[in-house]
Amino acid sequence: MNIKLRAYQNEDVKNVMDIWNQVVEDGVAFPQDHPLTLAEAQDFFNSQTYSGVAVNQNNEIVGMYILHPNNVGRCGHICNASYAVKRDCRGMHIGEKLVKDCLIKAHEKGFRILQFNAVVASNKHAIHLYERLGFTRIGSVPEGVHMQDGSYEDIILFYHNV
Repeated sequence: MNIKLRAYQNEDVKNVMDIWNQVVEDGVAFPQDHPLTLAEAQDFFNSQTYSGVAVNQNNEIVGMYILHPNNVGRCGHICNASYAVKRDCRGMHIGEKLVKDCLIKAHEKGFRILQFNAVVASNKHAIHLYERLGFTRIGSVPEGVHMQDGSYEDIILFYHNV
């Protein structure tokens, strides 16, 4: 699949929101517990330091990510990101392209470290990808996320120098 990465544009909001909401509705990866409305999505994606999209050869958006500070002040050099791939396009290495592009954009935006605060322990594909790309596992928080099914699961923290 021929995938190109580019910056999010306002006219992308509906497609990007739909992809984001698929992950939220799955209830197994993001901490958010309600889908974004169109108005919320417009504000949310425009408020990020950078929002990127992955488009296929038909110019269809198949993935997206957001990049923003993880903290403020003396920790403002650390950023955070979230990634989402359209449900029927998962397993095609689009996530890898998103993460690699995000590392480049983070550096361009002046960040020094990309930190993930809450990778759900059962998200084996994401964990494998992050470790393969050289992210360092910092540790875990037992029962750090309340899953959609009512259970609690550990979350893992990672970082990567950018």
